[in-house]
Amino acid sequence: LVSIAHLSFSEIRKKLINSVDSCVDEALYGLVRASEGLSLLKGHRVVIRSDLDNLRGKVALLSGGGSGHEPAHGGYVGAGMLSAAVAGGVFASPPPASILAAILCLHNAGAAGVLLIVKNYTGDRLNFGLAAEQARNHGITVDMVIVADDCAFDRPSKAGRRGLCGTVLIHKLAGALAEEGCPLDQIVLKMTEVLKRIGTLGVGLSPCSVPGCLPSFDLPPGDMELGLGIHGEPGIKRSKVASADEVVKLMIDQMTNPDSQSHLPLKSGDSVVVCVNNLGALSCLEMGVVTRAAIICLENQGVVVARVMSGSFMTSLEMAGVSLTLVRANQETLRLFDARTTALAWPHLSNVCVTGCRYISDPPAMSTRPQDDSYSEGYILKLQVCFTLLEKQEELNSLDRAAGDGDCGNTHAQAARAIQEWLQDHRVPGCPGKLLSVLAGLVQEKMGGSSGALYSLFLTAAAGHVTEEQSSAAAWASAIHAGTEAMRRCGASACVGVLFICLWAIMCLLTKRATLGAEGTCNLTAQAGRASYIAAERLTLPDPGAVAVAATLRAVLEVLEGQK
Repeated sequence: LVSIAHLSFSEIRKKLINSVDSCVDEALYGLVRASEGLSLLKGHRVVIRSDLDNLRGKVALLSGGGSGHEPAHGGYVGAGMLSAAVAGGVFASPPPASILAAILCLHNAGAAGVLLIVKNYTGDRLNFGLAAEQARNHGITVDMVIVADDCAFDRPSKAGRRGLCGTVLIHKLAGALAEEGCPLDQIVLKMTEVLKRIGTLGVGLSPCSVPGCLPSFDLPPGDMELGLGIHGEPGIKRSKVASADEVVKLMIDQMTNPDSQSHLPLKSGDSVVVCVNNLGALSCLEMGVVTRAAIICLENQGVVVARVMSGSFMTSLEMAGVSLTLVRANQETLRLFDARTTALAWPHLSNVCVTGCRYISDPPAMSTRPQDDSYSEGYILKLQVCFTLLEKQEELNSLDRAAGDGDCGNTHAQAARAIQEWLQDHRVPGCPGKLLSVLAGLVQEKMGGSSGALYSLFLTAAAGHVTEEQSSAAAWASAIHAGTEAMRRCGASACVGVLFICLWAIMCLLTKRATLGAEGTCNLTAQAGRASYIAAERLTLPDPGAVAVAATLRAVLEVLEGQK
């Protein structure tokens, strides 16, 4: 039993909190202290607008739910959205007493009625419903809108469709109407109609875990779950993780499948607002890829993408996953969507239709690759260099992992493949300077990273010192000196020593010296790049960039010796 308990405890995920019991209160404290327009209702987990006087004569909006979905719901408190938000414990519905306290506070501020915006979960409906009844007993005008936007289940249970990220969009649309002075009954009527045009579906790549608890469910590595809830509730299908394009298409197909009772009717020509919601742990890079996939998938179906919001809007703690929310939009919907709000978590969005908007700008006309004019013997030489770098790819990655991000081999392989592709369609210039300029343009465009910039800088500076008429050893020495000086001027002095060790060897045409020079870099102290942040005693392997240069020079020499 002790070993089982120990095993379970070791599986509890680490959280950067002070304690399980205080994390919700401390998170709310952090939110309001960082926000001039928010305050906490004493004795309750209620975030409320500081400028309550501005609510007089207008409908107040109140929402909330369990914590762990941040920035929902406290992040949406502000003019043009929520008047207040009630927080429960992590994934736990807030108590009726706190909901009622918030309603009373808004009523006392002179609000012309209070609208409760509630996600369709049993606990939320019961607690908000009870508080609403208690408020009516106090003579307060209260109404409630239930958000049920989940498109996962073809045949929803008696509990109905779950409330997901579409709730945030209802906050925005209803908040804009309230700010304009729209009466309560009209807001309820309009939001009831909008809810027929909203659909959401999520996909998870990992579970989440409530602080102090084990993960909410088990998901084998490499698997994903389609249609799961924001508390880790089971979805409708498990499968292997596919590409972003495939996953997004699967999601949109499920959301718009007419055979499903919970589908969102969508046809070619319809206009939509798209919300790409990070469930917690996707990187910004992944979110960009998913956003692109969603836009393209919808446009390929003839749907007009009117607005796109991408980010973290209703999360599930640290769950790796994403949800898509689609709102079939008309001009009135877009007008309310574009209305101003001071809510901190609402993104700054363009009010221009995404579909049809030009998103590619033409670069200024300039040639970085001089036109080649004749063949030279360099074709075989360049091919051999490419083969050598491709063979060294994993070795260079392995060396780079000791001090960097482990991609040195990949970047050199990218350059090698770019040169191979170029050789298929181009002549190799007979002029050495033009050849160096061509190589500089290729590595600048295709290699990427610091290596690409370093090589391109070196080659560009060296190119002007060797011509068909001036290609003697002295001219090449001058070119090498110019290249290393250019690197030094641009702050790459730490790399110059490494490169110079290897280039010195080619001047002597001794590959053994190039290899020894590269190996000697393990005794050098890094002055720039990622390796400069690592303690010198931990760097015991040769510099991968120097190894790459040495391998390149060895390939050059082998070709030259073969032509003797």
